[in-house]
Amino acid sequence: MKNIRNYLLLIPILLLSFSCEDAFLERLPLDSPSSETFFENETELEMAVTGVYNRLWYWPAGVAWFLSFDFASDDGWDRNGSPLQALGRGEQNADNSYTNGFWAHFYRAINRTNFITSRADHLRDEMDPAKYDRLVGEARFIRAYFYAYLAELYGDVPLVTSTLTLEESQTPRTQKSAVIDFVLQELNAIKPHLPLDVSEKGRISRGTVLALMSRVALWNERWDVAASAAKELIDSGTYSVDPNYEGMFTFAGDNSPEVITRIQYLRGVQTHNLPRNFWSRMALGHSNKKPPQDFVDTYDCIDGLPIDESPLYDPLRPFENRDPRLHYTLVVPGSRLVNWIYETHRDSTMTWEFRGEDSVRVPNIEAQHAFASFTGYLYRKHIDVANYPTDVGSTDQNLTIFRFGEVLLNYAEAKVELNQIDESVYDAINALRQRESVQMPAIDPGKSQQEMRNLVRKERRHELGMEGFRYFDIRRWGIAEEVIPGPYRGRVNRYGGGGWLSEAPRIDPIGTPSYDHISNVEDMVVIETRNFNPQRDYLWPIPRIELETNTTLTQNPGY
Repeated sequence: MKNIRNYLLLIPILLLSFSCEDAFLERLPLDSPSSETFFENETELEMAVTGVYNRLWYWPAGVAWFLSFDFASDDGWDRNGSPLQALGRGEQNADNSYTNGFWAHFYRAINRTNFITSRADHLRDEMDPAKYDRLVGEARFIRAYFYAYLAELYGDVPLVTSTLTLEESQTPRTQKSAVIDFVLQELNAIKPHLPLDVSEKGRISRGTVLALMSRVALWNERWDVAASAAKELIDSGTYSVDPNYEGMFTFAGDNSPEVITRIQYLRGVQTHNLPRNFWSRMALGHSNKKPPQDFVDTYDCIDGLPIDESPLYDPLRPFENRDPRLHYTLVVPGSRLVNWIYETHRDSTMTWEFRGEDSVRVPNIEAQHAFASFTGYLYRKHIDVANYPTDVGSTDQNLTIFRFGEVLLNYAEAKVELNQIDESVYDAINALRQRESVQMPAIDPGKSQQEMRNLVRKERRHELGMEGFRYFDIRRWGIAEEVIPGPYRGRVNRYGGGGWLSEAPRIDPIGTPSYDHISNVEDMVVIETRNFNPQRDYLWPIPRIELETNTTLTQNPGY
C-alpha cells in the first residue's frame, strides 16, 4: 500500500489536533497529538503533509474541483439548478456558494501548510534532512498551487504564509502580481528538494513543480518563465507523449509515460462518483454535466480542416472523419458507451445492447427520458468502462491533474507570444497531433505569429478539452465576452432532417462555431441563455462573509 495512503485513516486525529486550541484545555491530551506538542517526530510530519494532500479531494457541484470550472465555460453546463449553473449564466454574486466554497477550501489548505512551516522546522535536525525538505516541499507546493488559483479567480487576495493570531486576522488583499511572484518563488525554492519523477503518481515531484510553473507563468503572461520551465521538463526526458490518448484517462493512466501527477483515491478511504455524473441513464449515470453542440463542432476533420471547409464533412454523418480526440473526449450519437449504442434522437426508441459477442435491440431510455442528456451529448474523458456496473457511484479511479501534453502546449504558446517560433514549437504541437491514436496532420512550418497563436489556441481546446483549462483560457485571452453570451445549444432534436444541422456552422480561426446562418438553427435545443459582463465577470466576487469578518477586504468591481 502506498505510504501516502497509509496515513489517510489517521487524518481525523490530525485534524482534531489543529482545532484543540480552546482556552479551557489546560492539559495536553495523552492519547492523540496536540497542537501544542506537534510536531514531535517524523511520523507526525508525514501525517500533517498527508492532511494537506487530502485538500485535493474537493468536489463542488458533484464534480472534481479542477474540472468544475469548465461547466461555466463554453465547453460545459451543469444540469442541476446549482450555484455553478448560475456562474455559467453570469448571475453569480457574493453569496454564491460555489464561488465562496473555493475561497474557504483553498485557505483551509493554505492554513494547514502554514501550520507545518511555522512549527516543524526543528524536525530538520531530528530526521533525514532530505526527507524533511521533500515533505515540507510537497506541502508548500499545494499552498502555491491553491494560491495560483485564488489569484486567477479573485485577483488580489490576502497572502498569508504563517499561522495568524486573532489580532492578525484582519489581513488586506495583496496585489495579484505579488501573489504570483510568491507562487513562482516558492516553486523555485522547493524544486531542488523533490525528485524529478516519482513512482507514486499521487506525490508531488519536480516534474509537477515545473508543470505548474509553466502553467502559472503562462496564465500571467510571463512568457520567458513559462517557456523556460516547460523546456526544462521537456529536455529532462522524464516524460513522453502517450501513444494512447484515451488510455491516459482510465485506470491505465497510473502508468502512462505522459501523466505527471494524479489525485489518488482508495476504496474505503475516499472515492468519487464522476461516472454517475457523466454517463447515460442506460449506463447507470445521471448525465448531470452536458457538453454543447459548440464543443462538438470545434473539432476538425481528419484532413486538418475545420468542418466548414473540409470536403470530408457530411452534415448527415457529422461524426465521421473527425479528429479522433472528439470521440475520446465526448460521447456522440451512434457511438458505443459501455454496452450500448448511444442514441438521443427522439424517435430512436430502440438501440443496440452488446452481450458478449451478441447484440440485441433493447428499449432506449436516452431517447425520451426527462433527465437524459439535454444536449444530446455526454463526456467520455476521465472514466474507465471498468467502473460499470458496480463502481459507477463510487469509484477509486485516480484523476490526472498534470500531464506532459499540457506542458508541450504551454511551451508552444509561450514561444509564440515571444515571437520565437522555431522548429521546437512545431515539434511540441505535432507531437500531440501525431500521437499514434490521433494521427492528425502535422502543422507545416512557415506560419506567422498570428497564425500560430490561433493554431495553439485551437489545439488547446482539442487536446485539453474537459481538463479544467478552457474556463481560464477564454478569460486570459480576453474572449469570454465573445464566446459565452447567447444561447447554450444542444443538437437538433426534431424528426425532420434526421436530427442534424442542415449545413456546417462557420468556424473561426480558433475553432469557435457560429450558427446564425444555419437554416434549421431554430430546431437546435437551447438549454439556457447566458450572459457575460466584461466589466465584472473576469473575476469572482469576494465572499460576503469574508467582507463582514475581515473589514480590510474590498469587493471586486460590479458586485
